[in-house]
Amino acid sequence: MENKKKNTGIDNTGENNSGNRNSGYENSGNWNSGYWNSGNGNSGNWNSGDGNSGNWNSGYGNSTNRSSGIFCSEEETVRMFNKPTNLKWEEIDHPHFNEFYLNKWISEDEMTDEDKKADPEFYVRKGCLKTYTWKEAWANFWRDTSEENRQKFLNLPNFDPEIFEEITGIKVNQLQSLSGKTVKVEIDGISYEATIK
Repeated sequence: MENKKKNTGIDNTGENNSGNRNSGYENSGNWNSGYWNSGNGNSGNWNSGDGNSGNWNSGYGNSTNRSSGIFCSEEETVRMFNKPTNLKWEEIDHPHFNEFYLNKWISEDEMTDEDKKADPEFYVRKGCLKTYTWKEAWANFWRDTSEENRQKFLNLPNFDPEIFEEITGIKVNQLQSLSGKTVKVEIDGISYEATIK
């Protein structure tokens, strides 16, 4: 069997596979005919489990999508904030994570004195790659994303400010209002308010 370009595994017919005997693309697992699988024997795409014919599965033997179970043929509803919902993935108005980064290139003119002290050879590269902790990354994201996107987080089903703070480090104070729940978010000394529908 002829290998295509950029395969590091054996007997791959697709491209950019690091596993073996894949006919799809971008697989790190083995025997996949789908794309972007890290598991094995998937005909679907984006699976981290094995033997899935659906997409985005982390379990195995699933013919449905987005299942973490085993041999499921029906798509599950989504648990949110540790509670079940009656909604499937595509029925939720998801926020985006475009400004979320754990590593970010900082140009020399944007570096702080602390950044320069931590990387004394920054001038050679004209900047530095800065790594953030999980909660620092969330703080940066929450500061940089749009008000509309912040609102989408607050509108998620079962939104729980304590769980949100536990995971992200962002403290959300909840107040009651006549039109619904109004939340006040404070981070880095800046306050944001939004109303949950």
